[in-house]
Amino acid sequence: MRWFWIDRFTEFRSGHSATALKSVSLSEDYLHDHFPAYPVMPASLILEGLAQTAGLLIGEHSGFTQRVILAKVSRVQFRFLALPGDTLTYRATIIDINRDGAMAKTTSHVGDRLQGEADIFFAHIKDDVAGEDLFEPQGFLDLLRMLRMFEVGRQSDGSPIEVPEKFRHLQGA
Repeated sequence: MRWFWIDRFTEFRSGHSATALKSVSLSEDYLHDHFPAYPVMPASLILEGLAQTAGLLIGEHSGFTQRVILAKVSRVQFRFLALPGDTLTYRATIIDINRDGAMAKTTSHVGDRLQGEADIFFAHIKDDVAGEDLFEPQGFLDLLRMLRMFEVGRQSDGSPIEVPEKFRHLQGA
């Protein structure tokens, strides 16, 4: 089972920035154990949501032709807990991107309040090192559609983001 810690994108500017939402719901399984008498979204899962927002932004920049992995979190700080009923707004901005990887600044907000921030470095790994695909291509394309990447995404010139070339052969692309 794969876990995704964002519900949808509300903004996506190719090669620059992305904004995504995550609704913290008491119906999510992990909240029943963390903590039983006082459920909170674990900071590690918020960090993962920030990384997923930035990682998809970085991956889309190359049309998902390069494998992107989280390599290092150089700074992270959380100011308060995220509780059931909160909606986290994740923002990611690419600071630098090159053939070896990328650096992104990320924040999470609840309403207007800064909840957390992290500087995250991502590495690009070579296919011969990576081994098997991490995602089944049709399932990954369906995920990108579910997250509304193509619906809200824009290129730097303002034109819509289209399905990447590597996925166009798939049914319904």
